[in-house]
Amino acid sequence: MSASSLDLPALAQSIKEWGRELGFAHVGIAGVDLAEHEQHLERWLAAGYHGEMDYMGAHGSKRSHPDELVPGTVRVVSLRMDYLPGDTQMAQRLAQPEKAYISRYALGRDYHKLVRKRVQHLAERIQKEIGPFGFRAFVDSAPVLEKAIAQQAGLGWIGKNTLLLNRKAGSYFFLSELFVDLPLPVDEAQGTEHCGRCSACLDICPTNAFVGPYQLDARRCISYLTIELKNAIPEELRSMIGNRVFGCDDCQIVCPWNRFAKDTAENDFKPRHGLDNAGLAELFLWDEERFLASTEGSPLRRAGYERWLRNLAVGLGNAPSTIPVLEALNARRDYPSELVREHVEWALRQHAERQCSSL
Repeated sequence: MSASSLDLPALAQSIKEWGRELGFAHVGIAGVDLAEHEQHLERWLAAGYHGEMDYMGAHGSKRSHPDELVPGTVRVVSLRMDYLPGDTQMAQRLAQPEKAYISRYALGRDYHKLVRKRVQHLAERIQKEIGPFGFRAFVDSAPVLEKAIAQQAGLGWIGKNTLLLNRKAGSYFFLSELFVDLPLPVDEAQGTEHCGRCSACLDICPTNAFVGPYQLDARRCISYLTIELKNAIPEELRSMIGNRVFGCDDCQIVCPWNRFAKDTAENDFKPRHGLDNAGLAELFLWDEERFLASTEGSPLRRAGYERWLRNLAVGLGNAPSTIPVLEALNARRDYPSELVREHVEWALRQHAERQCSSL
């Protein structure tokens, strides 16, 4: 069936309904002109704020030109899926320095497969309705400016913390995209932002990673340091990380719009293996076999076992000097990885220095 013979407004409405039936909370349609966001990306890369994330600049203009990434693309369907698994006591866990804080999106199963499968199902549903058409599904898996596309599709605005914010849902959600060659009517872009004079997210950042509103220096961001960074965590930032061992939610926790965040309906996003209430010492003593078994199908696998231990060592260095904490660190002093050993020695020095200063 040719595009000219389709009732495109009706199809766009159906796509949104089918998306909601598949578990997406919000579906919008955007064009492919992201020029304004392209300039922001270029300035960000030029400043070196991407750190070791070379992939952010590795694809030339494809990241900001969907029709170059997937030739023939004329529209992008942007989809949002809530992930917050009920009350996981975020503030309480951050206030318990002997507990491991894991970013709430990473407590359950890896979102990539689940969300991608749903986007693929949506494409198949469209195909069933109109016949073959050109499409490609993305879930945080290719050079796509997903927040820019979502803003263009009316799903929200990019806040001062550089996350997409929605007045009715806050920011605890995953974004995904379906590139299509169908000239669907586009939704009105979110033209206004609703952060106002609020600077709570900028002020709360433990490592002062925000250069200013809407500008994040990833090299200081705890999510980058604990997930993306492959080498040693800069020593001057370690004490600021506290007990955050995989990602950081601080700039979301304090955002007033997250009062309206919705709990997820997906069981796969709910905490597994007690990771929403686990002790640092307990996790540090997992051997690699236990780590792999407990993180199967989990976003935590992205860090890998060695960096998992690195992150936990930093958390233990910031924890109270209890017997379990010190015993866990001493048990890893001779660990084969130099990266892990260096962070363990740093952690033990923190405890020794605190003990001396208290005498």
